[in-house]
Amino acid sequence: MNTEGAVEVVLPGQVEPDGLQIRHGAVPVPGPGQVLIRMEATGVSFAEQQMRRGKYYDQPPFPFVPGYDLVGTVAAAGDGVDPRLPGTRVAALVKVGGWASHVLVDAADAVPVPDGIGAAEAETLVVNGITAWQMLHRKARVRTGQTILVLGANGGVGSVLVQLAHAAGVRVIGTASVRHHDALRALGVTPVDYRAGDVAARVRALAPGGVDAVFDHVGGSGIVDSWRLLAPGGTLVSYGSAATRDDSGSKQLPVLKLLGRVWLWNTLPNRRRAYFFNLWAGRALAKDRFRARLRADLTEVFAALRRGDITPQIAAELPLTRVADALRLAESGTVAGKVILTP
Repeated sequence: MNTEGAVEVVLPGQVEPDGLQIRHGAVPVPGPGQVLIRMEATGVSFAEQQMRRGKYYDQPPFPFVPGYDLVGTVAAAGDGVDPRLPGTRVAALVKVGGWASHVLVDAADAVPVPDGIGAAEAETLVVNGITAWQMLHRKARVRTGQTILVLGANGGVGSVLVQLAHAAGVRVIGTASVRHHDALRALGVTPVDYRAGDVAARVRALAPGGVDAVFDHVGGSGIVDSWRLLAPGGTLVSYGSAATRDDSGSKQLPVLKLLGRVWLWNTLPNRRRAYFFNLWAGRALAKDRFRARLRADLTEVFAALRRGDITPQIAAELPLTRVADALRLAESGTVAGKVILTP
């Protein structure tokens, strides 16, 4: 064991942010095929907000260490790992375990971060960037000149998605509260206030023939409006159920309802498509293909950052020991971009 101590955040059960626990222990040692990453940046995603409530549809049993992704430097490598990896900065998508000073991952899941990109900048683009890229280019397959609607355009995924779409020559309409509208206009987005009543009517006024794609993280009954706003040939990409975040009851039911609607809509002869986007789809059946696609897409996102197509949206940076404050801030709905945790 390393003499240096490790710190991690434990989610003990369905607790308020103050109920998160800080645990100290020994630094883990990588086994065959693994690397030990010394975390430099992790973040608060919507997934952890759901996990705290016991609402993320495939979260592990309590207690566990949350943290969907991280960026850091490879501190040590196990047997069978490229000896050049230690000392390099990498990003990893882990689903859980990222809220820790030291994290073990399979070397095959560590994606190099190009020189010149800071850890916090890179962290804003791991789960959010891969999600945005795959929804935009692998699911909706947007093309120059099309028009899309992004719900929550100021959020972690939304803020990356609108910038990638703008770079692809796509017209973007984005929903957000009024305080974020100036920032969205600066990104080339036509903003719509989701709190001012009939959003669908205002989107139709901006795109009378319908939109070519809708990206909807809200779910709930509003997903029907998203479907109806599609132009012929359009695509709905549903990727969450924020509307049911605070509901009591089954964590699977909101997702099952969405999947049922998606299945039904896709059976109708109406020239439109719907997807429920699951970032982890295919990993269990074809791990190597999943890893290759993830690496390729994150590399594309990092390249877009270096070209200036994306400006990282960092809402705040807080130390890991202030994770309760970070989670409250992320859940407040008052910030644009991602709340980052540092060692």
